[in-house]
Parts: sequence; C-alpha cells; structure tokens
Amino acid sequence: MAALAHPSSQNHLFTKLSLRPKKFTPPSRIRMSLQENAPSLAVVGVTGAVGQEFLSVLSDRDFPYRSIKMLASKRSAGKQLTFQDRNYTIEELTEDSFDGVDIALFSAGGSISKHFGPVAVDKGTIVVDNSSAFRMEEGIPLVIPEVNPEAMEGIKVGMGKGALIANPNCSTIICLMAVTPLHKHAKVQRMVVSTYQAASGAGAAAMEELELQTREVLEGKPPTCNIFKQQYAFNLFSHNAPILSSGYNEEEMKLVKETRKIWNDKNVKVTATCIRVPVMRAHAESVNLQFQQPLDEDTAKDILKSAPGVVVIDDRASNHFPTPLEVSNKDNVAVGRIRRDLSQDGNHGVGYICLW
Repeated sequence: MAALAHPSSQNHLFTKLSLRPKKFTPPSRIRMSLQENAPSLAVVGVTGAVGQEFLSVLSDRDFPYRSIKMLASKRSAGKQLTFQDRNYTIEELTEDSFDGVDIALFSAGGSISKHFGPVAVDKGTIVVDNSSAFRMEEGIPLVIPEVNPEAMEGIKVGMGKGALIANPNCSTIICLMAVTPLHKHAKVQRMVVSTYQAASGAGAAAMEELELQTREVLEGKPPTCNIFKQQYAFNLFSHNAPILSSGYNEEEMKLVKETRKIWNDKNVKVTATCIRVPVMRAHAESVNLQFQQPLDEDTAKDILKSAPGVVVIDDRASNHFPTPLEVSNKDNVAVGRIRRDLSQDGNHGVGYICLW
C-alpha cells in the first residue's frame, strides 16, 4: 500500500502543523477570524518555513483569534510581516512574550521549545509544539487529532490552565493517519515502513538548495552542498538523521517509538527505513502491514475511503496512484496501491503507499 499525505483535520489545527512549508499569500476574501471573544495566539518561529505554514493554516481555516503575536529571534525582531491584510511587527521571543496568550504554536527548534515551552505553560498558555523536545515525555500527550483526540481530554482554552501538546514527526503522522483505521478493524501486529522524504521536511533552505543544485548539475557545475553535505539533485540517500548504534537512524526510531505511544501499545512491531529523495514537497511512504484478524483488500479500501483526513487514489486500470505533485499543498493523506500481501497467508497482510 502506498500513501502520500499532508495530514490535517478540518476541526483541529495540530495535524497540519508539521512539515510541508509553502509560501504564505494574504487572502483577498473577507475574513471572519478576528473576533473579540476568540483566543489570543502566538506563533513562535514565525519567520521559518513551518512558522509561515502556521500562518497559512490559520488563514485557510479562518481560525478565530482576538490577537496574534509574531515571535522570532532577536535578529528578526522589528521586521514587518503581513498577515490577513494587516501589518505586524515581529517581536523578539522572551519569557514575557506569553503574558495574556491563550495558544502558542511552537516551531523554532527543540532547544527553544525546551526553554520557553514550560515558561508559556506556567503563564496559562496551551502550547502546541512541533519539535521533538517533548514527544516521548511521560504525561505529555502526543496527538494526531484524527487518531487519538482523547489524549487531549481536559485541555481547553479559556480555563486559565496551561498545557503542552506535542505534535508527532511527519513520517509518523502520515503513516498513522492511513494505518490507524485499519488497525482499529483488524489490529496491526507488525508494520514495515519505507519513507521517501521531500526537501520540505528539512526546511526552506533545503528546498532552495535542491533548486540551486538542479540548475548547477544541469549546467555542468559542481553542486553546492551546504544542507546535506552531498549532492541531493538527481540523487537519493539515507535520511540525514544521526545513525544510532542499532544501525537505525533517529528518524526511523521516531516512527517506532511514536507509534507505540500514540496507539498506547508497547508490543506492536514496527520497523522503518527512511530515505531522502529529490522531491520539493510531499513525503511518501510504502507501508506493509500484518494483521491479527483477516482483512481483505476491498474491505481495507472501504475503510480508508471513509477515514477522516484520508483520500484514496487507486485506479489500477489507468495506473493512476498518488504522486507528490498531485498532493502538494493539499490537506489529506492520499493512499493508493492497496493490495493483499502475497507473501502472507490468507488475508492477514496488506500493502499500500501513502503521501502527504
């Protein structure tokens, strides 16, 4: 089974707050999001690729707010930013930044989150953190709203009580958006995942370098290799995350550990191989599943077609399945190549691809 995805939910902000940066363009239509009785917001790391994606999501959803703070490092403080046809001055992130802030969206790196996240919570702010800083900490919910919304039970805006919510890694979100509906039906015993991750996952600088390298290689020039330290254009290689003593890299182990926490199942068997591919946007994954209960491919397709945040693109007759270009800048996880695993007896195995 193959899946291409950009996980998001119409009712929750959190699933789209990872990866897939895109340029923010202020909308021209009338907005109803600025409301006196709505929450106050802060965006931490607003000048980064994901910070800009935060703004796009807020705008796309007409997310209600009464005020919004644009927070970044000292070097960006004082610069102007336009959001929903209004001009804002970027402020330096300090410990006083969260006074009166109801919701803070963090994407400025793990060290910033570690320091300022608890500060914001102590001031009564609900923090949604996009880094890996808190994902595996006991007591901090790791949430994909379409998968485990119950993990946020008791966390509400307007209660005057701060909280910290961790956003899973991109590869985990894509995978579990497409797998969890099947897991609830037939229970996954073992999952084998291979990822094909785009430049967007490494930020705007990686996307720019891929574009630059492509021009350089086509012109016969040596490629500029500042981000990945090797040629990215017309190439692919193991994900650039650090390699552990087990031979797995950190990106692969995030998928293993985060799946177990989100599903609240320490026994599910997960193995992953993460690859960086020269695609600008939209991560892809190949997923092979072994189930405890039988699950035929037609039933699997029907389940996925009705799953929240998932769209099935699976036309065998025309050989049409999800592609990065097709799903880029779209919300749903696209799933295709859904088929029975012939290497497993009976109907206990399904394979597919998914993209986001």
